[in-house]
Amino acid sequence: MKTRDLVRFLACCCLILGLTFVGIYGAHQAVEVLREGIPVPRYHTIVIDAGHGGEDGGATSCTGRLESEYNLEIALRLEALMQLLGYRTQMIRRTDTAVYTKGDTISQKKVDDLRQRVRIVNQSEGNILLSIHQNYFSQGRFSGAQVFYADNDTSKELASVIQKSLVDTLNPGSKRKTKPGKGIYLLEKCRGQGVLVECGFLSNPQEEFLLRQEDYQKKLVCVIGAATASNLS
Repeated sequence: MKTRDLVRFLACCCLILGLTFVGIYGAHQAVEVLREGIPVPRYHTIVIDAGHGGEDGGATSCTGRLESEYNLEIALRLEALMQLLGYRTQMIRRTDTAVYTKGDTISQKKVDDLRQRVRIVNQSEGNILLSIHQNYFSQGRFSGAQVFYADNDTSKELASVIQKSLVDTLNPGSKRKTKPGKGIYLLEKCRGQGVLVECGFLSNPQEEFLLRQEDYQKKLVCVIGAATASNLS
């Protein structure tokens, strides 16, 4: 990266991190203006996966809201941020829909939905997967974001950077650590760099309240986006 571009990149990251703490980042118009003013070349496409969707709503929060709704809101904000940082982006879904192309039963549709997501992630070299999900447990006391990673060193490194940033900025005192994505189909089949972020627990009333808030979602994507950009630079 050239010196001039590096300065712009660092200035952009400082801006994002500063706005993270005051909670005012995220307006679409501001994203467009800033993106035009910081033309830093990128060599990756960020594939953003809003988990679940359509017939598959995922977990149901303690307030009765579907996980797929939180995932999509956060994923769309993350897309705007990554574009601000100069990355090409590809959304796996933009609406409350699944991405299957075949299947007669719900089970068959879910299987094909996952296969289609894997196909999109793996269709080009240089794609980086950021998959957004929410956690849930039968007891409401558990909280904190957690990052899972595909089975390669670059994914593990990216997950570690994001996890540390989440703990340091949003979940101070959290003991949660990164984990390999064993049993997570999307990560098991991901051929490149990819992570899945469980942003918080929908079963925890305090954390679910935060995850519904626009300002908290903006802070969350700023942390994920800035950590990702710093890892890829």
